[in-house]
Amino acid sequence: MNTRSVCLIASGVLVTLVTVALARLSFGLILPAMRESLVLSYAQAGHLGTATALGYLALVMVAGALAARRGGRVSILLGLVCVIVGFAGLSMTSEYVPLLGLMSLLGIGTAFAYTPLISLIGTWFPARRGLVIGLLNSGVGTGMMSAGWIVPYMTQLDADRGWRWVWALFAAVAVAALLATLAFVQNPPRPGLRGRAPSAAERRAARRAVFRDPRVVIVGLVYGIVGLTYIVQAIFMYSYALAADIDAHVAGALAAFMGMLGIVFGPVWGSLSDRLGRGQSLTLSMAMAFVSTLLPVLSPTLFGFAAHYLILGVAVTGMFTSSLAASTEWVNADQAPLAVSYVTLFFATGQLLGPTAAGWLIGDTEAFRLTFGVSTGLILLGVLLSIQLTRMSKASLDRA
Repeated sequence: MNTRSVCLIASGVLVTLVTVALARLSFGLILPAMRESLVLSYAQAGHLGTATALGYLALVMVAGALAARRGGRVSILLGLVCVIVGFAGLSMTSEYVPLLGLMSLLGIGTAFAYTPLISLIGTWFPARRGLVIGLLNSGVGTGMMSAGWIVPYMTQLDADRGWRWVWALFAAVAVAALLATLAFVQNPPRPGLRGRAPSAAERRAARRAVFRDPRVVIVGLVYGIVGLTYIVQAIFMYSYALAADIDAHVAGALAAFMGMLGIVFGPVWGSLSDRLGRGQSLTLSMAMAFVSTLLPVLSPTLFGFAAHYLILGVAVTGMFTSSLAASTEWVNADQAPLAVSYVTLFFATGQLLGPTAAGWLIGDTEAFRLTFGVSTGLILLGVLLSIQLTRMSKASLDRA
């Protein structure tokens, strides 16, 4: 790759780090200190996570439409501005209703930045789509590794205000991502039209074909399960570990280690999906997520939590990368952004339902084992759907 490509991908990794790891997944690490400082219940904490998911769900198709009309760059910049405002506001606000609004803003920012980024950079590198998406998603691991070290340190350094400094630090990182995007992220050239432009009826038919493709729908269902179960893990697994008497620094180190594994295995999963096929790589990563989530349910001990973070750290970028790459596998190139936005609707719906449902299940009794037992069952369903996707893909190739 040339220098321009490296800068483009590095900027994309930074945007992914900010919008997925810091804006969506790090909340679970901040939650214990934030909940204690603001005297929030687990149900209220779940509502905060749901607010972020609702903002994401409500705007993800709007973001896709904006990116299709104006190019992904303007959408990414708008999303980063929303995230910066959200982080800055969270560092200063104590009232519950404004907190809900600011958490929603984080979801809105992720909708405008992350999904258009995947389509934009995937278009720049069509022959290595899986690898590039894997590299982008290594930003999730980088962010979670950093947060796993920084958040426990800052929250224990200042028990009352440390979590506010964490949000302020996240805002500064988001500003850096905004500057990198301005400098290095450009829209890919639009292919020239050959012959007549498609009519409005033909464009509607092409969109309907994406929505009705059973393989795209299955990818969406699996990605929805990923969204639901992973956001529950991200928000509540750290609290589960603390409730099981795991030391906060140890639990934070385990989360950081999971993030480090995500950095390493992001490109690995991308290359694997390019070689094995999206269905097979998705099945393998979902099966590993099933085992990892089952372990702390069966054994809420240091071993159970350590094994969970280890196995999920290896698998998590496989679930994200394989789902996103698979969504564009069976559609025309001009419909790829629509396909990504479509399956992301399932993902966002899962992330909307997950925190509230988990907060309700945990309740005041801290029923973490029940919550993650339900999560394990849903992941098993995702494994079975991934197997079906592999069979359908193979059947399509045989007919071709």
